Amino acid sequence: MKTLRHFSQVCLLAFGALGATAVSAQEFKIGFVNTDRIFREASTAKTAQAKLEQEFSKREKDLVDLGNTIKTASDKFEREAPTLSETQRNTRQKQLMDQDREFQRKRREFQEDLNTRKNEEQQVVIERANRAVKVVAEAEKYDVIFQEAVYINPKHDITDKVIKSLNATAGK
Repeated sequence: MKTLRHFSQVCLLAFGALGATAVSAQEFKIGFVNTDRIFREASTAKTAQAKLEQEFSKREKDLVDLGNTIKTASDKFEREAPTLSETQRNTRQKQLMDQDREFQRKRREFQEDLNTRKNEEQQVVIERANRAVKVVAEAEKYDVIFQEAVYINPKHDITDKVIKSLNATAGK
């Protein structure tokens, strides 16, 4: 009889602990933000992308034109090479190699400049997005917001709220 009473007390304590854990779990509010969607859909991200395209479009076009010019010159050289003297062939081949080397250098510089500017613009978007996440989290009393997860239940995704908040403050 004493063992039965002890067992029932242990069961009551266990169920009480489970109940307390369930209440505690309900109070803990988790959210998730999809940063890829923010970079695709938020107006600040779209503005940053448009700014980069405007800033680098002329250089990109110039590089494409230069590449096409070198390709045309190379094709012409290939057609004319059999009829050229060895000196002419060597001279033109050296010119093409110099032009290609210059083209590769300009392309590398362009890519480095573009990457640097893209990182700068993304950092601005990230800072604004983090502020928007904080505003949403504080307003809706979230305990933790994740940006990366292997799996997330869609009911915890607050990306739309963050994008709306970010877009609302974009003009400010």
